[in-house]
Amino acid sequence: MNLYLRFFDHEILAHSVDEAIDFLVSIPDIQMTQDLEADIREYVESDVFYPKRYKVRPRIYFIIIKTEAATMLDFKQKKALRSGNDFVQRKENPSIMHLNQEREGWYEGTLNFKRVVLIPSTGKHEYRDTLFVANCKALSGADCYSRIVDYLRERVDSRSQFPSAKGKNFNFRYLGMWR
Repeated sequence: MNLYLRFFDHEILAHSVDEAIDFLVSIPDIQMTQDLEADIREYVESDVFYPKRYKVRPRIYFIIIKTEAATMLDFKQKKALRSGNDFVQRKENPSIMHLNQEREGWYEGTLNFKRVVLIPSTGKHEYRDTLFVANCKALSGADCYSRIVDYLRERVDSRSQFPSAKGKNFNFRYLGMWR
């Protein structure tokens, strides 16, 4: 396990906690205390893999990131990201892979969006999660998404918020060439 440390334009890929602490001591703006050193050692020994941020002064921080990268170049190219105890395997979402695949026919699109609605008792508006399901003729999943959003934009408050076609709030299913 290596450690990436950064404070403004000072950065290092340290191969041990002692090397990381020596780096921090060499920066005049950072006051290394026993508590700070103990906290850094505790963070490195823990099973936590999210980056840790330490306050130097108000609005001034340095960060520490645990990484499996052997060199700074590997770290910068994100070749050794960790998630839990396993390397991150970038998996394509099957629906995203098929989103732009052209296949003319009927699609069932499901969209969960934030709709602005009026509350009659107060006269104020609020966002409500709204599920909208429609069958439409389209060329692809992306075209299905566009047709649904275009339809809804004409019929709901303009402040309503629509999710991305690539997000988890839009799903589609190819129904076939004929309905």
